[in-house]
Amino acid sequence: MFDVSFYKGKKVLITGHTGFKGSWMCQLLIMAGAKVTGYALEAPTDPSLFDMCHIADSMHSVVGDVRDLEHMQQVFNEAQPEIVIHMAAQPLVRESYKNPVYTYETNVMGTVNVLECVRNTSSVKSFVNVTTDKVYLNKEWEWGYRENEELNGYDPYSNSKSCSELVTSSYVNSFFKDMDVAISTARAGNVIGGGDFATDRIIPDCIRAAEKKEDIIVRNPFSTRPYEHVLEPVVAYLMIAKAQYEDKTFAGNYNVGPDDTDCWTTGNLVTLFCDKWNAQTGDSIKWINQYDGGPHEANFLKLDCSKLKKTFGWSPRWNVETTMEKIVEWSHIYLQGGDVTECMKKQIEEFVSE
Repeated sequence: MFDVSFYKGKKVLITGHTGFKGSWMCQLLIMAGAKVTGYALEAPTDPSLFDMCHIADSMHSVVGDVRDLEHMQQVFNEAQPEIVIHMAAQPLVRESYKNPVYTYETNVMGTVNVLECVRNTSSVKSFVNVTTDKVYLNKEWEWGYRENEELNGYDPYSNSKSCSELVTSSYVNSFFKDMDVAISTARAGNVIGGGDFATDRIIPDCIRAAEKKEDIIVRNPFSTRPYEHVLEPVVAYLMIAKAQYEDKTFAGNYNVGPDDTDCWTTGNLVTLFCDKWNAQTGDSIKWINQYDGGPHEANFLKLDCSKLKKTFGWSPRWNVETTMEKIVEWSHIYLQGGDVTECMKKQIEEFVSE
């Protein structure tokens, strides 16, 4: 059980709040009574979870680009946040091949700009930079990567996130050691959940196919990934931010991922989706293997989360089977025109009370 009462009345600034993961975090913080400010571009998808759940109505939502240092500093000056969580990013591997310059500008210089704002805003006590499991030099081995492994992502997205980690480390060494602010980075696995409408992601592809009653196209069914419900990393980020706010010695680098049993191949994950979807809806959706010869993506990737477990007594709450039930529940309500906001709130309450 995660005690969210710490966040009641706390001033929290989130970059990338209009995205899928950001929307879940904002909703949780709003429910906890936090004073939330968001800084991000307009929601990156249409439809978007952020818009359909009217999350902006309960927080201060600012449309802005992390590449715009002057504007972002104005927002920091006005909000005077105590806690900052940086999630704004160009988050897609395939998109990074198409637009590498934008990817590096956003993921590297965006991080520099956020760190500058933190450095120049005395109210900030705790900062968490959210990166990815793909920051590691992937050697396709079968054991999980630990926080002290070499950073060197392969593609422009992964590499730009590795650079974001190095930038953060440099700022800690150069500027923050003598300041009263704690800084951590968090490297999360593949996040899934209701309300993700992104392109080139397997669960949104499943939902779109289910909506059209078409076969699901799977590009690489044999790739293995650490899948976790979106609330797993969201709560872990908030847990880290709280701990280091109260005690700076908790600052560091943390992996946030599922247990080994939830490292699934994409094909098995989609089979599970089909089984859960068909059982709940009475449909008979299925998937087909259609490798499209796309750009390089890792075949095997797993995280060792021993540090997070040992430091905080943390453990994943929902396994992949439970996660998929929650995804199907939310998505079925969405496609039926039901109240997805209430479903989102219900799932948050279920998660934080376990």
